[in-house]
Formats: sequence, C-alpha cells, structure tokens
Amino acid sequence: MSFSRHTIRIAAFQTLFALVATPDEDRDQLYRQLLKLGPNEDVPAYLEELVDGVLDHQDEIDQTIAHYLSTGWTIDRLERPNLVILRLALYELQYEKLPVAVAINEALQLAKSFSDDKSRRFINGVLGHYEQEHANK
Repeated sequence: MSFSRHTIRIAAFQTLFALVATPDEDRDQLYRQLLKLGPNEDVPAYLEELVDGVLDHQDEIDQTIAHYLSTGWTIDRLERPNLVILRLALYELQYEKLPVAVAINEALQLAKSFSDDKSRRFINGVLGHYEQEHANK
C-alpha cells in the first residue's frame, strides 16, 4: 500500500508523541497500528526516516526551537503536541531540505488536526522566524 507524505507525517507525529510518554515503545508496532498495516506490508521508509531523524537530531532541533522562542519561553513550557510538530517541521527543513512553504504548511495542517488555533499561530510564528533568518542564507 502506498501512503501520501501527509499521511506519513501524521503517523510520524503520532509515533513521536507516543514515544515522549513511553520511549521504549516498539516503533514497528506503533507504525503498523497507526497505518493499519498487515503482516506482509512494509512500513514506509520515509516514516522510519522521519522518526529516526527527529530522535537522532532532537538536541540540535530543540536548540533551534529554543532560539526562535519568545523571551521567557523555554522548550519545557511548550505543549507537547506543539513541540513534536516543531521538531518534525524543523527536521524536514534542516535535514530533508524540504521547501520552507511545504514544511510550514504541513506543520500547520498537523496543528489543525492535533492542536488549536492559538497553537497554530504559535507554530507559524516560530517557523516564520526560522524562514526569515534562513531566507538570506
């Protein structure tokens, strides 16, 4: 079965969100449950790439997020869904070289599904600051 990149991002978000609470969770099981894969169906490579990439680069990504937070805000104050969405978006921007407009749009779609309007504006602001700073590089 073939999945859209958007569907894969949703599964990556859900996997990463679950792993925050239970880091030892069996990722393959999570992938299979989220995508309703049969025993003979392969987990999409991009899903594994996103989840592994975010986890492998989480410290650097969190430093980037912290850099773009408003004064007085810290990573620890962020609502968990927003943090996971930002980690995914910044991973795709920094390591997958996804176009900024696509990454921001996908992050806002995730926020629409898993967060609220205030969070969507917050995520858009953080990613917008990232975009402004990196547009000149």
